[in-house]
Amino acid sequence: MADGPRYQRIADLLREEIRGGKWKPGDRLPSHNELADQMQVSITTARNAIQVLVAENLIYTATSRGTIVRSQEVLESVVTTHIRPDRPRASHDIFVEIARAAGREPSKQFTARMEPASGEVAHWLGVPKDSWVVARTVFQYLDNEPWSWEVSFYPRDLAEATGIDSPHDIPEGTTRRLADRGHPETAHRDTVAARPATGEEAAVLGVSPGTILLDHLRIGANHDRITRVTRHRSIAGRNRLAYELGDDSGTDMIRRILGTPPPPANSHSFGNSLLPGSP
Repeated sequence: MADGPRYQRIADLLREEIRGGKWKPGDRLPSHNELADQMQVSITTARNAIQVLVAENLIYTATSRGTIVRSQEVLESVVTTHIRPDRPRASHDIFVEIARAAGREPSKQFTARMEPASGEVAHWLGVPKDSWVVARTVFQYLDNEPWSWEVSFYPRDLAEATGIDSPHDIPEGTTRRLADRGHPETAHRDTVAARPATGEEAAVLGVSPGTILLDHLRIGANHDRITRVTRHRSIAGRNRLAYELGDDSGTDMIRRILGTPPPPANSHSFGNSLLPGSP
């Protein structure tokens, strides 16, 4: 190992092993104790070495599984796919649909609750502050790797009228549920910001505080009202957002030039992409 602090030299060695293919995405690295024994260093030195690689987004820690090598794949989210009228019907939401199309195995942890609207949420939804709203939260995983954190807020009366106040996940997604119950979203406003992760966000996504995230805020509406607001947070270095606007012939031309396979008949090609879905 090169000169420098011992924890840095250990981190350099592990980095080289990961990039050389000894450790593949999903593999568990030695525990802090195992690494300390192998390298004949203290637990603190081993832990510091691991933290270097966590900060570089090469690995993440999972309470029940240890230290895991993170996938380096960058997934593109064609965020307009979510609202295409010709999107095929399915019994699962867009996150599951596109993750599987990308060859990844999706999973989710879901919760729902009624809560008073904060000033920020009230402003987004156009409802009085402290009025009751339904908050649906989903932690999304790809191949068991923490991928994104999404929270959607709905006005209470709309959630109750459409069954979105259910304490369970809605397999087809809430966008379709709204449409099926007579409240289709006809307009969206998206805001995307890149910013450092807070401590809470870092813990959820398995990264170091300060890691740059994509904070994607989508507000949906129809001609009557704001229907929902969804906030989706993911790691900037592993995600890329794209929008497809215009007619099918034009977007097909763009896909051909970029080398993206055209969609099958009466459907839309998701390719190797991942799109934030509504919990």
